[in-house]
Amino acid sequence: MTDIRAAIRSASGNLVTATRHPLIVAAPGGTLPPLPKTAWLEIDLDALVSNVRLLRSLVPPDVRVEPVVKADAYGHGAVAVARALVADGAASLSVATFDEALELRQAGIDVPIVILFPIPAELAPDALNYCMSITVGDRKLLARTLAALAGAPAGNASGGPAAGRGGRLAIHIEVETGLGRGGVYPEEVASVAAEISASPRARLVGLWSHLQAADNAAITSRQDNHFGVAAGLLEDAGLSLPVRHLAASGGLLAATAGTYNVVRAGLAQYGIVPDGLTVSGENVAVAAGLRPVMSLRARPVRVAWLEAGSGVSYGPTFVTSRRSCIATLPIGYADGFPRSLSNKAQVLVRGVRVPQVGNVAMDAIMIDVTDVPGPDVTIDDEFTLIGEQGRERISALEMAQWGNTISYEVVTAMSGRLPRVYYAAAEAVGMRAVACDANRSSGRLHDRPVELSEDGPGPLGCE
Repeated sequence: MTDIRAAIRSASGNLVTATRHPLIVAAPGGTLPPLPKTAWLEIDLDALVSNVRLLRSLVPPDVRVEPVVKADAYGHGAVAVARALVADGAASLSVATFDEALELRQAGIDVPIVILFPIPAELAPDALNYCMSITVGDRKLLARTLAALAGAPAGNASGGPAAGRGGRLAIHIEVETGLGRGGVYPEEVASVAAEISASPRARLVGLWSHLQAADNAAITSRQDNHFGVAAGLLEDAGLSLPVRHLAASGGLLAATAGTYNVVRAGLAQYGIVPDGLTVSGENVAVAAGLRPVMSLRARPVRVAWLEAGSGVSYGPTFVTSRRSCIATLPIGYADGFPRSLSNKAQVLVRGVRVPQVGNVAMDAIMIDVTDVPGPDVTIDDEFTLIGEQGRERISALEMAQWGNTISYEVVTAMSGRLPRVYYAAAEAVGMRAVACDANRSSGRLHDRPVELSEDGPGPLGCE
C-alpha cells in the first residue's frame, strides 16, 4: 500500500512547504518568460500608486492611509502589490489572515502588518515572532491568546524575524458598533484593554471597527457614536488611547465617518468605487480619477466556423441559428470567470463588443465573433474581458451586474492559475504564475529574510 505520508514529503524527507506562485522579475530592458496560458491578468502598478496618492489627498497630513492587501491583494497579487505600495511610502498594511501576513514577511515586507480577523490562539507566539499585529473581538479567544503567549518561550521555535527577542504582541481591539459580525461591545472595551495591558507579553496598539453601510449617514453616525463611546470609556479608565481606525474606502469617499488616525484603503486603491456608493460631492473628482488596476485579457486557442444548428459547450444552452464563427478562450470558472455569466457576458475584440455563448466551462468560454468587422478573427487577436480596448470598456462592476454579484467578488475570485503580468511605466516588469521557468527570464524575486535592527523597535514596530 502506498505510504501517503511519504508521498507528500520532499526528497530530503522534510514536509513540503506550501508557498505562493513564483514571482519573476525583468531587469531594465530584460524580458519575461512566455505566458503559461493565453489568458492573463495585467496589473498596472502605476495606477495602483496613483490611486493611493489620490486617496491620501482626502485625509489630513497626520492621518495614515493603510492599504489593505488581503485576499491576495483583492486578486491582484499580494507580494507585488505590497512591494509597490511600500516603495511609494506605505507605512503599514492590513491583511485578513495569519498566512497572508506570513507571505508578506517571507517576501521581505518589513512594515507593520495588521491582521484584521482573529487568528487561532495557538498562532499568537508566531505572530509575535514575526512582528504582526493581531485583532481580538471575543473575550474567550483573548483569554486563550494571552495564555498561549504566557506559555510560549521567549524565543519561539518558529524561526521568525523576532525569534529570541522577547517583546509583546501588538493587539488591536475590534469594537462591535453595529455590523453584527465581530468585536466586543463598547462597554467591554475598557476591561478587555485592562486584560491586555496586564499581560507581560501583549500590548494594546489599536481600537477599530468597520462600517455596515458607508453611504448611509444615519447608520454610519450611530456606528461612529458607538465607537466614540468605546474610546471615551477607555480614556475614563485611565488607559492610554491607542490608534483608532473606522473608515475604509466607502467611508472615505462618502465622507460619512471620522477619519481618526488611520483609514483603511481597500477596493478604491485598486481603482474601483464600492458598488452603489454615493460619493460625497467634494470627493467626486478624486473618485473619477481612480484608475482600474486590473485588466483581464485572452487570446483564442481555436477559431472555427460552425454550421447552423450546432450546439456550443455543455448542455448545450446555446445552438447556432446561422453559420457562426466561434472563438474559444482558455479561461473558465476555475479561473474566476463564473458559470453564472453563461450566455450573459460580453467581451471586446478589435474594439467592439461580442457575446459569450454557451455554458462557461471549467477551462473555456466560447465567443461569437461572426459579426466582427473586417477579416475573420484569428488566434492572434487579443480579447479583453475586463478593461479597455479601443473606445470600449468593460468594468468589474459591469461583469458583476451580469452575474448578480458585486465587483469585490469579481476581482478577488481571479484564480491563482491566471498569470499576472505587472506593468510600470508602460513596461512589463514582472510576472506571477503557477510555475515558470525562471531561467528564461532575467531573474526571480526570491524570498528575502526580514532583518531587524538590534537597536530599538525597528521598522516592524516590535519591542
